[in-house]
Amino acid sequence: MPVGERAAAIARIADGIKGAVDHFAATVTSEMGSPISYAKVVRAGLPYQVASSFAPLADGFAWEEELGNALIVHEPIGVVGAITPWNAPLYQTVAKVVPALLAGCTVVLKPSVVTPLTAALFAEVTAPAGIPAGVVNVVYGTGPVIGEAISGHQGIDMVSFTGSTGAGKRVSIGAAGTVKRVALELGGKSANIILDDADLQNAVDLGIEYAWMNSGQTCAAWTRMLVPASRHDEIVELAVAAAGSYGVGDPTDPATRIGPMSSVAQQRRVSGYIERGIADGATVAFGGSGPVEGLERGAYVRPTIFADVAPDAVIAQEEIFGPVLSVIPYADEAEAVAIANNSVYGLGGSVFGEPDHALAVAKRMRTGQVIVNGGEFNLTAPFGGYKQSGNGRELGRFGLAEFLEVKAIHR
Repeated sequence: MPVGERAAAIARIADGIKGAVDHFAATVTSEMGSPISYAKVVRAGLPYQVASSFAPLADGFAWEEELGNALIVHEPIGVVGAITPWNAPLYQTVAKVVPALLAGCTVVLKPSVVTPLTAALFAEVTAPAGIPAGVVNVVYGTGPVIGEAISGHQGIDMVSFTGSTGAGKRVSIGAAGTVKRVALELGGKSANIILDDADLQNAVDLGIEYAWMNSGQTCAAWTRMLVPASRHDEIVELAVAAAGSYGVGDPTDPATRIGPMSSVAQQRRVSGYIERGIADGATVAFGGSGPVEGLERGAYVRPTIFADVAPDAVIAQEEIFGPVLSVIPYADEAEAVAIANNSVYGLGGSVFGEPDHALAVAKRMRTGQVIVNGGEFNLTAPFGGYKQSGNGRELGRFGLAEFLEVKAIHR
């Protein structure tokens, strides 16, 4: 199919998502508990925006380019195995399948067992958009069975995986036998550095929002808030005040900001980390262990803020994947950067401060993307991680290039 026709089909996929935004949002909420207000804007609305951003790339992308006497040709890599997570089921599907289709690839999509219905809805959108039968295929099953089959299959040329770092390592091992390309978007423990010259109220309000979005079940969540030691108590007080507006409850209620965890197993995992933080001596400034009052049924946890957390504490190093924030004091800017980079992960992060000062600090952070003073998230900029947060990039022309091989024809 010519690239222009592929782009037109992708535009129709975007239109199909837009027309079913409410259905997608309700499905995501029912499957994994994302609060409905958030699901409409981010879990369904954002995928529409991402899908819409790819079609315009077709005209300006250098599918062929001259380099001296060589013709450089970008060709589809082939069959793509896309393995997606439960926390952002539609977004991650779109971020993988749409650029793969624009590149000219076919796709075998394996969604999480927690969110199978969202994948089915997406598949229903592709057919009327003009995607031929057999180009997008959905295969259901567990990671150890279907995921490993996809990773090791000789008929699959590339695996694009989003999920835990542990599972990503298994995908890489499975793919090694056929030396296929592997793109990984894995875990994170993102640092939010609040500098002494920051607007503290804005930094804390956005810091809580980015830490607890999707009920904290987000790989790029700002789960470490790094603050000047001299202003630690002041900032904790602001954080506690902001946290009071995050109501926990029924995810179908538009007023709810923190829904249940995706499963009882996830609830137990998050609760275990809260208990570990208490046992290790961190100060509970908000929330804590135990059931949410009035919500004893359901996989709920109490949104929690820990104050005066040691940089090497378990809750400051391991990905919790729930509404748990660690406030970590630092003595000076050099220590703040060192603490931010003291992680096996490097996915997201942020800096708040005087603009030039904050930008200088952002450049010193070893992470795939940094938001300065709450800057708007750019859907055409590359998204991906350093270190054990993965490799490869999604979104925009960088995301498209992931699904292309490069051939040099010398003449």
